[in-house]
Amino acid sequence: MAVSLSHWFAFLSLGLSLSAAGAVPVVAWVDADYLLVADWQAVGDRLLVETARVRDALRDASRDLAALVILLTTSPKGAMA
Repeated sequence: MAVSLSHWFAFLSLGLSLSAAGAVPVVAWVDADYLLVADWQAVGDRLLVETARVRDALRDASRDLAALVILLTTSPKGAMA
């Protein structure tokens, strides 16, 4: 079965909707003034570090998933059909 362009767009749409849904709790739970309070500066720094780590892990996982999808959906050059 060949993968059509509409399948790729559906997959892209699913990924964007899941990432948007994942951002909702962050926006809802983190107050804008939360990181500006001096007493909470250490907690804010730790939160920023952990957020960066999660972002990097998600980026690496998505890169690996994209590479796997490309490997599984393409055929090598010179392969007999």
